[in-house]
Amino acid sequence: MSTARGNVTEVLHFNILGFPDTLEKRIVLFTLLLGIYVITLSGNLLIIIITKLDSSLQNPMYILLGNLSLIDICYISVTVPHMLMTLASNDTSISFVGCMAQLFFVIFLEGAECILLAIMAYDRYAAICKPLYYAIIMDRGVCYKLVLLAVLWGALHSLLHTLLIVRLPFCDNGINHLFCDIPPLLKLSCIDTYLNETVLFAVSGVFVGLGPLLFILISYVQVVSAIFEMTSDVARRKVFSTCAAHLIIVTTFYGTGSFNYVRPKSSYSLERDKLASVVYNVITPMLNPIIYSLRNSEVKRSLRDVLRRYQFSRKR
Repeated sequence: MSTARGNVTEVLHFNILGFPDTLEKRIVLFTLLLGIYVITLSGNLLIIIITKLDSSLQNPMYILLGNLSLIDICYISVTVPHMLMTLASNDTSISFVGCMAQLFFVIFLEGAECILLAIMAYDRYAAICKPLYYAIIMDRGVCYKLVLLAVLWGALHSLLHTLLIVRLPFCDNGINHLFCDIPPLLKLSCIDTYLNETVLFAVSGVFVGLGPLLFILISYVQVVSAIFEMTSDVARRKVFSTCAAHLIIVTTFYGTGSFNYVRPKSSYSLERDKLASVVYNVITPMLNPIIYSLRNSEVKRSLRDVLRRYQFSRKR
């Protein structure tokens, strides 16, 4: 429902129009999204459980990994359940308040994950390049304070963008996307969105995107240098395996994120944006626990221990 005032529409709800229009395609997409959602929840919950239950994983690296899994669960749960309901019911409407809430939490969790990935890189730098001081630099108290910093940074970043979007008048209420996000909402605005685009590029692109990414790259330049100075091949492979998992996640997350947000409005392509958004918001949270469990020997060992204990308890 909307109220027209001249060329401006006072939007009371939006319609999400980015879904396929044929029943067969909707069934395929529903099945695919449901499978990804179940895998994502299962994988990330398993990471959280083993980092809590295994005493050998009670260190900053795995505390951060557990928090990354928690963010990923929240992140995918903001968008995918509504997508599934839309596909199942063919009701594409979402209230204005619901759309703004979805927008807020999407941006909030994206920003928190960007900062958390930078903190994880700093943790690896401290562990590998400053091993004698690691226990002081990254004790549990410092670790939790850094996680809180990531959450607060993400919340403030999201609040800024959400307030800038809320003030816009809209000429239409049809969002040609899969969920409420900044680029498709800017397309609907009746006024110039230069301020929104400038803040998006400056704040998201520099302070939440480029800044943490440069910090990650600088940290890993020093980590790689330290790896090459190691004399033990076993230690070198172990360190490289752990760092490689994190770098794969960083590459996927920042690559699709920069494609989504750090561009001028004139270069938006809604079809490409929908594909990038699926990778950024749906595929990446699913890949994170898979990458870490496949490339981290300690996680794999802990998983085997948990499964053995579960099988033993069932036999009893």
